Order: sequence, then C-alpha cells, then structure tokens
Amino acid sequence: MNGIKSTLGKWKAHAQSQHREQGKTQGHSLLSTLAGKLNMRGPLLTRLDKYIIKKFLGTFIFSIILIIAIVIVFDFNERIDKFTSSHAPWQKILFTYYLNFIPYFANLFSPLFVFISVIFFTSKLADNSEIIAMRSNGMSFRRLLKPYMISATIIAIVSFILGAYIIPHSNIKKLNFESKYIKRREISTIDNVQLQVDTGVVAFMSYFNNKTKVGHGFFLDKIVDKKVVSHLSAQSIQYDTLSDVRYKWKLKDWRIRQLKGMREEITSGKEMDSIIIMEPSDLFYTMNQQETMTMPELKEYIAKQKLRGSTNVSLFEVEYYNRIASIFAAFILTIIGVTLSCEKRKGGMGLSLGLGLALSFSYIMFQTVFSTFAVNAGWPPIISVWIPNIIFACVAFYLYKRTPK
Repeated sequence: MNGIKSTLGKWKAHAQSQHREQGKTQGHSLLSTLAGKLNMRGPLLTRLDKYIIKKFLGTFIFSIILIIAIVIVFDFNERIDKFTSSHAPWQKILFTYYLNFIPYFANLFSPLFVFISVIFFTSKLADNSEIIAMRSNGMSFRRLLKPYMISATIIAIVSFILGAYIIPHSNIKKLNFESKYIKRREISTIDNVQLQVDTGVVAFMSYFNNKTKVGHGFFLDKIVDKKVVSHLSAQSIQYDTLSDVRYKWKLKDWRIRQLKGMREEITSGKEMDSIIIMEPSDLFYTMNQQETMTMPELKEYIAKQKLRGSTNVSLFEVEYYNRIASIFAAFILTIIGVTLSCEKRKGGMGLSLGLGLALSFSYIMFQTVFSTFAVNAGWPPIISVWIPNIIFACVAFYLYKRTPK
C-alpha cells in the first residue's frame, strides 16, 4: 500500500513539473508573438520622420532668426535718434528693449513662417524627387503628414507658452522702456473715474494719482432695486500696497449714510480700513495693455470688467481667444503648405512659394480685419477670431481631398 502511494506521489510531482514547463513555454511563446507584432509595427519615429522634422524645424528657426535680424536693423535705424536724444543706456537698449523685443515678434510672425517653411522645404523635396520615391515605396499621403504634424505640434506648444505666459512679462519691460525713452509719456493721474466694483456697487473718484496710490473725492453707492441704500464718502482714499490682503484701501475723513425707508443713519470717522474690489490698475487703461497680461490675468480681467459694465472688454477678449486660435493655425497652415508643394512642378518651387506667401498674408489680413470688426463693430470676439481658422480649415480640407493619396 505504501508503495502504491509513493508511486502515485511521484507521478503527481512529474505531472506538475510538466505542467509548469508547458506554462513557461506557452508564456515564452506569447511574449515572442507580442514582440514580433511590435517589431512589425516598427519604431515610433522612423529615420525619415526624424529627417523631415529636423529639416522643418531647422528651416522654421532659420527663417525666424533671419526676419528678426532684419526687423531689428530697421527698428534700430528708425529709433536711433530717439535713443540718443533720450540718453538711453546701451545696456538697457540691448537687454531691456531688444531682448524683450525678439520673443514678441518671433511669436507674431510664427504662423507666417510655419507656412513658408513648409512650402520651401517640401517643394525642395518634391524637386529632388524625394517625395516621389517615398510614395513609390508605398507611403501614403496621410503617413507623410505625420512628421509635419509632430513639428507643428512642437511649434504650437512653444508658441502658446510664449504668448500666454512669457511674452506678457517681456512686454511690460518693453513698454516701460518705450514710455520712458521713446514715447516719453506716462499717464499717472486720472480725473472723474466711475466704475462698478461689484453687483449693485458703484464707485466714483474725482482724482487719483497712480504714483502715490492716493485718490480724492471718493464716493461708494450701494444700489438695491434701483434705489440707493447706502452712500459712503471720503475726503481721500489710499491703496495699501504693503497689505497681504488684496483690495485693501484706507479711507480718511469718511462718512456713511444708511438709508432705511424714510429714515437714515449717519456714521463718520477719521480713518477706516475697507475692502473694496478694485485696484489702481482698474482705473487706468494703457495702450496695448492686453499684451502685458498672462492668460489667467486676462480671464480674470475680462470677468471683472464685464461685471462692471466696461465697454473696452472686446479688445481683451480678442487677445484671449486669439492666443487659443493660434495653436490650431499651425496645423491648418502646415496641411495647406504640404498639399500645395508635395507635387513636382515644371516651374520649380517659385509658383508654390508665391501661392504660399499670398495665402499666408491673406490669413494675417483676415485676422486683422475680423479682429477689428470685433473691437469696433460689435461682432462676438470668439467668432471673429475663429473665422480665419474656419475659412482656412475648409481650404486645407479641400486641398487634402484633391491631393493624390
């Protein structure tokens, strides 16, 4: 009996051992199959993709550097008299003005040179019959677009980060330099300003000095159901720049009238700290102020000005939506550029380059025209900003469909 149990135990152990070996073999076979499938798909970026991305981005960067150098030469030639007459230090001219001048204009010309770079580089590939060789080896037009779209994505992300967060800070330094040494005008005082600081709360100030942050002749009315229920007046008001709390003001020689039906209660005092939802920057509008705000600052400013019933909100809304729309412009113009220049033509790249320049300048013209309609004609800013992208997206779709696949 013991011998039978021993034999059965050996068979069982042998069976388990075979099962484990079979499992390992099957697992190894499954991993080999998956690895084979992955190898069949190939690498994420082929050598050809890297070549196109390198040439695309290289041409784009070279074009931007070239145009910025030309713009700086013309700008310096135009402003040299003002630089010398205002005794602007050379260190500030180079590192405060022109160093902050470069990213602004590089981002401004970005859509134009995305288009030109694509056409110039792709036309050269077509003239050298390189695109014909790619297509004859079975590469579809959609697959050819892959490295172009990757390059456009890189340009769009960099352009958005520059425009949304970096360039606004650079513009502050550039505009401060211009106001001090070139234009030589700085608005630091304002008279008779009125604004809605909160729902049903209206503030008025007869005079405000932005340098000292002190105002005179201040009134604050609270209105409920079209009736004034509270009226605050103060001889002077000063913004507390050292406070950790935002919107903190110090009122001097203040007086409050609380209106309760036919009765009123009057309280007064010498000094009082108060939270009033306004800042000195809300009282002033400077030229190109929207270009000095980051995306979060723009969003907050737009919401605040809409609450106050301000009339100049559309200019800031156009700037806000334009920064978002510019991301998609890189993709649209890239597709148009590739479809226009991927075929070999008898006239070389001249026709493609000329057509590309015409389309890119028309895109910039549409941007300017429809932005003007939003600011001056009352068009919805989001629609006005997106109209050029919609038009050129339709052009890109048409050209893509007619390109041999």
